Amino acid sequence: MTDSFVKDPADRLDYQIDWSAWLDADAIAASAWTVPAGLTEYAASNTTTLATVWLTGGAAGSEYLVTNQITTAGGRIAQRSIRLVVRER
Repeated sequence: MTDSFVKDPADRLDYQIDWSAWLDADAIAASAWTVPAGLTEYAASNTTTLATVWLTGGAAGSEYLVTNQITTAGGRIAQRSIRLVVRER
């Protein structure tokens, strides 16, 4: 199931994916975000279990699927997505 969030077009907010349950004893070695046109990635970071992206923009009335791909220290590669619903608040 994809997590969904509502954001205002003017918001600049952070969104996280917590990979800890899936990772078990492994750790995030690298993280990359795919951000669709209309949204702007302001910053991104990760710890050994969390991937974070800061996003701004988006058109009111639109939905966006933002995808995080991680590579683990053990060599596994996985993707998870979040859905952003943009509306004026």
